[in-house]
Amino acid sequence: MAFKWEFPGGKIEPGETPEQALARELEEELGIRAQIGPHVVRIHHTYRNGGAVDLQFFAVHSFEGEIVNHIFNDVRWVPLKDLPGYDFLAADRGLIRDLADGKVL
Repeated sequence: MAFKWEFPGGKIEPGETPEQALARELEEELGIRAQIGPHVVRIHHTYRNGGAVDLQFFAVHSFEGEIVNHIFNDVRWVPLKDLPGYDFLAADRGLIRDLADGKVL
């Protein structure tokens, strides 16, 4: 789904926990070594084309290294209240509203 905003992360490899997968993905995608915090929410979403995703979100309150964009078209660090102004993937939109409204984190 090209040119849609999304959170960094990816598939869990065999033998990984979700937290380990996120730490690996953040290093691969952004070049940072993140301290993975508490679980925030889990979302199951089925797209109109029939594809489905099972997303798990975790808080990351600290990391080491400078963010370097290794794979995305663009990377932005914005206040939570500004997130609804970005065209996120459909699976993320409920979480985006909750983050912007202060219901999560």
